[in-house]
Amino acid sequence: MSTAPRFPFVYYCLCCVAYCLAAPFLLLLTLKSKYRHSIPARFFPTRFRFDFSPKYWFHACSLGESKSYEPILDALLAQEKHSQILLTCTTSTGFQYLQILTDRYPKQLSVAYLPFEIFLPFYLPYLKSLQTLVVTEAELWKMLFWVAKKVQAQTLLVNARISDSSLKSYMRLRFFYRSLFSLIDIVLAQSKIDQERLESLGAKNVKSFGNLKTFSVPKITHHYPKSRDIILCASSHKNEEKLVLDAFLPLNLDATLIIIPRHPERFDEVEKLCKEECKKYAKTFSTYKESWGDIVLVNALGELNNFYAIADCVILCGSFVPIGGHNPLEPAFFQVPIITGKHIFNQKALFALIENYELIEREELSKKLENYKSLSRSSIRENESKFDELMGLIIYRKNACN
Repeated sequence: MSTAPRFPFVYYCLCCVAYCLAAPFLLLLTLKSKYRHSIPARFFPTRFRFDFSPKYWFHACSLGESKSYEPILDALLAQEKHSQILLTCTTSTGFQYLQILTDRYPKQLSVAYLPFEIFLPFYLPYLKSLQTLVVTEAELWKMLFWVAKKVQAQTLLVNARISDSSLKSYMRLRFFYRSLFSLIDIVLAQSKIDQERLESLGAKNVKSFGNLKTFSVPKITHHYPKSRDIILCASSHKNEEKLVLDAFLPLNLDATLIIIPRHPERFDEVEKLCKEECKKYAKTFSTYKESWGDIVLVNALGELNNFYAIADCVILCGSFVPIGGHNPLEPAFFQVPIITGKHIFNQKALFALIENYELIEREELSKKLENYKSLSRSSIRENESKFDELMGLIIYRKNACN
């Protein structure tokens, strides 16, 4: 029988102090539409219970990480039709996506925002049946892993990574991460470099496994017709739409520029920008639900794959500003030419799986767009599937291993 971990009293007290200091600012943030639901649910919960006692618990941060769980959940519920699974996340976009999954499995899946650290111990009575906790990437919440080990569940950190920009910060707190990793049974790193970095922080049983996103096949929910070529500005952030418009509009290409911002709270801001820029060049603007103009704004979630499927060139954003880039596997699945900026530090492992993409400086974008028809089509390198191995780790026999 494994020994239950000691309660991290000092860490818990520090979290309580931090919470008291931050509470007024968190209350102010709830006035913003982006945080209207997530912050109250995470930091000011009104009840300390889950809808059921889960057998499996999957936690992700945002939309991309949440999407990577979909093929795993499908396979898990195909094997165990009646298992109850808790899904948690920290952002509104992740929450909305996970809610869509519950429509397919309303009796098996339950979605919630992850409560802040100081509240997690109060949920222990609802975790007695927990068998496996799976957490993605850098969601290293100590109390999350502690409550799972308290009920003797297996803990997995998957898609684990330590980016170049954050490595120094992690190393300065190595003493803390050593204690945190003592609560994690298995770590599946995105790359060999990530494995070495995680081991230097005290992680045990670490394996270079690859990225969960390689298991996901992009799904098309609507087939859009097109009358001319489409250049797609995908998952754009602040200042990137202006960069793309400035590069595209003066060229007068016989093509439509479609812009899909990363965050829905910016839709109005981007629409205003597009209308202003279109006036300067006598171009037409529309949203995607209207008759398409020269510049089209997609002001809805869940449409990205539908437009990857008909694009003739993709400008993959989050990379022309220091965000870290976005998933290139989805456009590469459709063999679309990909143009990306150089800030791809969060996606290096995924770009390593891609053939034929254009990594450019900001000032090179106009020239690349001018010659977009000559760009090579992207593709995904052959990658040996490890899906069965992953499923074997998740479906862990608690009684047999204690």
